[in-house]
Amino acid sequence: MEYEHQLMAMQISPADAHGTTPGKEQQAAGVGILLQIMMLVLSFVLGHVLRRHKFYYLPEASASLLIGLIVGGLANISNTETNIRTWFNFHEEFFFLFLLPPIIFQSGFSLSPKPFFSNFGAIVTFAILGTLISSVVTGILVYLGGLIYLTYRLPFVECLMFGALISATDPVTVLSIFQELGTDMNLYALVFGESVLNDAMAISLYRTMSLVRSHASSGQNFFMVIVRFLETFVGSMSAGVGVGFTSALLFKYAGLDIDNLQNLECCLFVLFPYFSYMLAEGLGLSGIVSILFTGIVMKHYTYSNLSENSQRFVSSFFHLISSLAETFVFIYMGFDIAMEQHSWSHVGFIFFSIIFIGVARAANVFSCAYLVNLVRPAHRQIPLKHQRALWYSGLRGAMAFALALQSVHDLPEGHGQTIFTATTAIVVLTVLLIGGSTGTMLEALQVVGDGLEGTLSESFEGNNGYIAPSYNEEASSGNRIKMKLKEFHQSTASFTALDRNYLTPFFTSQNGDEVEELDEPMPSSARGGFQGHGQHSR
Repeated sequence: MEYEHQLMAMQISPADAHGTTPGKEQQAAGVGILLQIMMLVLSFVLGHVLRRHKFYYLPEASASLLIGLIVGGLANISNTETNIRTWFNFHEEFFFLFLLPPIIFQSGFSLSPKPFFSNFGAIVTFAILGTLISSVVTGILVYLGGLIYLTYRLPFVECLMFGALISATDPVTVLSIFQELGTDMNLYALVFGESVLNDAMAISLYRTMSLVRSHASSGQNFFMVIVRFLETFVGSMSAGVGVGFTSALLFKYAGLDIDNLQNLECCLFVLFPYFSYMLAEGLGLSGIVSILFTGIVMKHYTYSNLSENSQRFVSSFFHLISSLAETFVFIYMGFDIAMEQHSWSHVGFIFFSIIFIGVARAANVFSCAYLVNLVRPAHRQIPLKHQRALWYSGLRGAMAFALALQSVHDLPEGHGQTIFTATTAIVVLTVLLIGGSTGTMLEALQVVGDGLEGTLSESFEGNNGYIAPSYNEEASSGNRIKMKLKEFHQSTASFTALDRNYLTPFFTSQNGDEVEELDEPMPSSARGGFQGHGQHSR
């Protein structure tokens, strides 16, 4: 009798339990995937047309989000079958494990090392200290707003969680317009570098605050929060750098750069980034930080150990999958925003949150720029117009949306839903409205335009903007060593000498000068954040 019950249970599939047959489920899956492909094609074509006609009021990211919103809205009012709609549900796991890794890796892989490392101190200041300031200021303002009945009242830790998730910036539109109109490469490096490291910082802060919320708050807990955050960030960075260096040594000594092994060479290269991401996630660290630094290290060291054909293939491959992933993220997000249930009963929370975020972004940018300018010489100061451009480039995107969706599960029902609705409104507002006015605003600030176009390539020379000066190696051997030791403590530019004299010869089969040439891609190929699909106009 027990055997018969087991047999009957095996025969009833989940599809049958819902009153649908497996064939019907497969058909629904086919229709769902077909709609996704059609929206991707439409997004790429529309983006190309917009760029070709230099129509900056609807950037590619905004167009993709708008397509998702329109199709999602039509599906919602037309009572589309539930089993088709499930294919468009925004799953945080799918986003973090499949869509995000190629995007973040390509961000690190396409990084121009000279402007990035010349401004590394400023980038880290904006991304780590600045994000912390932004998160705390937002959290405190939201909490105070609740106390005086301006906004929906949330517990203090939940306000800090909201501050952390909404501090993840996504300046896709700004970076795309920088490339189109031309700008100073240092400003591009600051906006780009901050946005990538800022994502990792926001996730680490959110997870840390979530951990605090699940335990009793105390002074000891606050100390453990700091220790846990540093442990996560440094551990993730070490894991990423370690995997990158391991791949460099493998490709240097394995002898794979011959014609009949190029397929194996490319396969191994493609697997290493995912290995880095999953290793960090498996160890309870941040996969984003890990894969970002793996991308930077693999481009600088491993890439030069590949054969020429493999170099061309991996560059095109990662560009391709990151472009697809980025475009799909915005469509996916737009569709889900239109389909999700939202809590619009707390409009005041949304309105004041937008104001609080602008104030927090200003506190982040101007305080960090002030600190950076204190330690920089006069010719390397960050100009006020660049600071204003940094403030304006703090758009919110897919990372904030994914963390907000996660907060629906992490927080009590009403609280999580309110935070999710507010984040959704902020993402749509910044991507569609602010994103559309970005070109006009940046031209008004005089940080883009024909007059500055040359600086994208010229700034590599270190003679304009505020890029760090290169070394004078004509000094005697003893003086050169002393100079290097002194500059190592004073400027990140000394990393170039360490890299050229020790790291490059050890991890690659070429000398430092040759690799420096390889590592200077054309600025138009530099990419940032979630904006890869904006590259297909030419």
